[in-house]
Amino acid sequence: MRPNGESLETSDPGPPLWEQAAAIFVVIILTQAFIGPVFAPTQEETPILRLIWLPVYAIIAGLIAMRPSVLVRAWPAWLILAVLVLQAFASKWWSIDPGVTQRRVIAMAISSAFSIYLGVAFGGRHLPRMLMISALIMGLGSLVFVFAFPSIGVHQLENAGLWRGLWYEKNQMGLVMSAGAVAAAACLASGDPRRLMPAIALAVCALLVLATQSKTSLLCLMLGVGAVAGLWAMKRGGAAFSIVAIWFGVVLTAGAAYVFITDPAMVLKALGKDPSLTGRTDIWEALMREVAERPWTGFGYQAFWGKDSVPAAFIRAETQWPVPSAHNGWIDLLIQLGWPGAITVGITVAIATVVSVLRIPGSGAREGYFAIGYLLVFLLLSLSESVLLSHANLPWTLLLAILARALAFEPDPIRAPLATGRRRAYQTAPRIAAHSAHVRVQRPFPVR
Repeated sequence: MRPNGESLETSDPGPPLWEQAAAIFVVIILTQAFIGPVFAPTQEETPILRLIWLPVYAIIAGLIAMRPSVLVRAWPAWLILAVLVLQAFASKWWSIDPGVTQRRVIAMAISSAFSIYLGVAFGGRHLPRMLMISALIMGLGSLVFVFAFPSIGVHQLENAGLWRGLWYEKNQMGLVMSAGAVAAAACLASGDPRRLMPAIALAVCALLVLATQSKTSLLCLMLGVGAVAGLWAMKRGGAAFSIVAIWFGVVLTAGAAYVFITDPAMVLKALGKDPSLTGRTDIWEALMREVAERPWTGFGYQAFWGKDSVPAAFIRAETQWPVPSAHNGWIDLLIQLGWPGAITVGITVAIATVVSVLRIPGSGAREGYFAIGYLLVFLLLSLSESVLLSHANLPWTLLLAILARALAFEPDPIRAPLATGRRRAYQTAPRIAAHSAHVRVQRPFPVR
């Protein structure tokens, strides 16, 4: 609380509306909504896409330039980002496609800098609220495309009939909407009196996740929203309820882990997945053989899956499928940067997780437990999608934003009110109180 009784969250209105609108625009572009399917339907890099990104980079540079004094407080996050960027850029010298590596590293550095800006400029509940509004805009836009332009909004060949909204394919919409659902749940749990829009956003995001029929996205939604709801219930229920809830959570997690380790095929079949995870295990086995050839360097940042890549052609020939990625963030890191890259990113994710857990009682509660809920979603996504150290990807952007806000050094907002004048500064209170209400209280003499 501030000295005048006003809460810090209430007194902090967040960035101005124009800055929020600019940030929302960049977030939507980072998800590759609408622009990719319309201007690059084959998912190949085209000159027009590069031109579209130039004004986006200019907006990011302008937003960062507006808040230098705020961004400098997140210097630990800047140091971590510098290590990641330098490591990725160094891979240019042994990359199988140096041109692609150099362009993608620059793009990754700019989008990651925007992540740090998000983390420190949108403090408290403002980050999940901004993300919730972004998800609501994209969700409503997806519904428009599904019903008004089904040739774009609905899969026509593979996964025919399933919704993909503004994106290339349904899994992209699923992961964006699951992150939006967690943000909407965090807005509801943060104590913000504006509840109608988060409730609508949560319903829209849940509907679109169900429409994708993506088991991974559904699990992400349940895990993230469930974590936010569970932490909110523990805070409301008190110490006894929290202890019981933690005990049940540990038991259920241990039981689920035991069942999955002892009989993973049964668990996968119960989730509607075949034991090969729709052929992904074959991809992983083939990729690990490629990793063994370059365990310490990899094939270069974002260079392995190029159209003319020879090692990727071997993978596609072996699996009999035009594999676009490893469908596993950690294996994709190994194939790009080797074990040093995977270890560095792993340490980054671990730091973000630890500091977010430590923030739960204070800042975590004020933001509606968004960081914890989203980190669970991110960790699950990293096992099935290539979301780690991406050059244009919402999941990685939000992870760095959470890391930056957790590591930023915030000034203490609590200050004792200063005396308004010299006489009040040196004035002492009376030491003997009046014994009767009718006794006149003498004004104390100032001490000179």
